Amino acid sequence: MEDKKTLRRRFSSVRRDIPDKAAKDAAITERILSLSEVREADTILLFSPIRSEFDCSRLTEALLSSCSISGRPVTALPRCGENGIMTFHVITSFDDLSSGAYGIKEPGEDLPEADCSGKTVCIVPGLAFTPSGGRLGYGGGYYDRFLSQHKDIYTIAPVYEALVTDELPLAEHDIKINKLVTEERTVLCNAK
Repeated sequence: MEDKKTLRRRFSSVRRDIPDKAAKDAAITERILSLSEVREADTILLFSPIRSEFDCSRLTEALLSSCSISGRPVTALPRCGENGIMTFHVITSFDDLSSGAYGIKEPGEDLPEADCSGKTVCIVPGLAFTPSGGRLGYGGGYYDRFLSQHKDIYTIAPVYEALVTDELPLAEHDIKINKLVTEERTVLCNAK
């Protein structure tokens, strides 16, 4: 099996060349919004997309709109801090975001940190995933560290079907995802 560095280059190239991303993003967004875990969540942890990632902005916008109507769920995005520590901060609009670490849009540090519970859902980015919930991230370990500290959070990965692969080299500290959502299907990986 190829090493993680080689796989990151390969899957980045595959993702960059995926056709009709806007339609695929829309299909993935609708699938995520229909999930009972998302509909029943008290807090949803999202991400700001970089490069050719799934565009999470439509999903974020839909959740912010539902929050302003019903008061739930709370919507939060990450800040990457020192020593590889990531915290999620509550936002009420895209105006709460500015360019931060790695040029990624993130909330201001003055915004309140999200409270995580057993009804919190984290939408997790990545380059590639396996049907059993294995994840190839970018190598910083931010999500693995965060999720290892919050084991009761339910994890969902939006991923293009072309980036679902049979196997990935996983280390002991790599956290598996509970559910994958592609433009074609939803896969329960790691029951919770």
